Amino acid sequence: MVGLTGYGLYVPEETVTGEEIARRSGIPEEVVVEKMGVREKHVCPPDGDHAADMCVKAAERALSRAGIEATDLDAVLYHGSEFKDFVVWSAAANVAERIGAENAFASESYALCAGAPIALRQAKATLVADAPERILLVSASREEDLVNYENEDSSFMFNFGSGACAMVLEEAPDDPVATVRESAAITDGRFSEDVVMPAGGSRNPPSEATVAADLHTLDVPDPDGMKERLGEVSLDNFLDVADTALSRSDYDRDDLGFVALTHMKRSFHDYLCSTLDTANYYLDEFGHVQSVDQILALDAGLENGLVESGDVVCFLAAGTGYTWAATVLDWHGE
Repeated sequence: MVGLTGYGLYVPEETVTGEEIARRSGIPEEVVVEKMGVREKHVCPPDGDHAADMCVKAAERALSRAGIEATDLDAVLYHGSEFKDFVVWSAAANVAERIGAENAFASESYALCAGAPIALRQAKATLVADAPERILLVSASREEDLVNYENEDSSFMFNFGSGACAMVLEEAPDDPVATVRESAAITDGRFSEDVVMPAGGSRNPPSEATVAADLHTLDVPDPDGMKERLGEVSLDNFLDVADTALSRSDYDRDDLGFVALTHMKRSFHDYLCSTLDTANYYLDEFGHVQSVDQILALDAGLENGLVESGDVVCFLAAGTGYTWAATVLDWHGE
């Protein structure tokens, strides 16, 4: 058995409102707030709250709630944004050093916005199959920095916010807050080049010309085509991974008590949750914080009395690429 023994969150103090996003983008405020579902979101200052900084703060809170020291950790796994403090760099190693996890190895895993369910799956498999007894998962995102509000083609990313989370997983703990059950995932590689930062990689290295052309922000080369293709498969794939993860955990939809879902367009979020017929929390005061969303939603669900001891919880996510993923937990409470 693998248990979740503690989690932590951190979001920066500064916020951007839906009204400001509307003003900067030219999109009506009603569309930003009601359709895109962003009342406000947290954003980082240019000179602080880098990905590793936020992970350290979330990690310290998670370790405190789990009642263990950083020296008790056997591994640190970063599953957040690839956009972090440096272009080619191990945030996991930096976080491990800064929190004092001197006995832990550090590694990184990228599934973009589908990262949380997949990181739980990977960590559970490692704990079951290998010698480690305690793993710290950390994630952070400040991809708000990569959003160009003047680029209408990338408008579905105007909800990007900033923050970090951490989770402590232990092999056979005495009193976990949750038991990690089973997972499922699907990838449709046809979407692999639909969301890109055009410059900065080996295909188009950074230069004065790429900076002048504003090629270092996120872009969607074919927004209409992506929307059409995504509309054909997204709902089915969300339901497929949720149902498969539940079935592998010996549950079905009737057993589901709460879904912690990626922030997305409000209408699709509501339709998906109504189809699953379960409690949920819409993150319209945070926006989309990549693979931090699931812990944000769980924490808000607990605070608002939507999650109780004995509930079956599903971490349900999707990330550009495109990958859909789900992991089921039995929630026991603290």
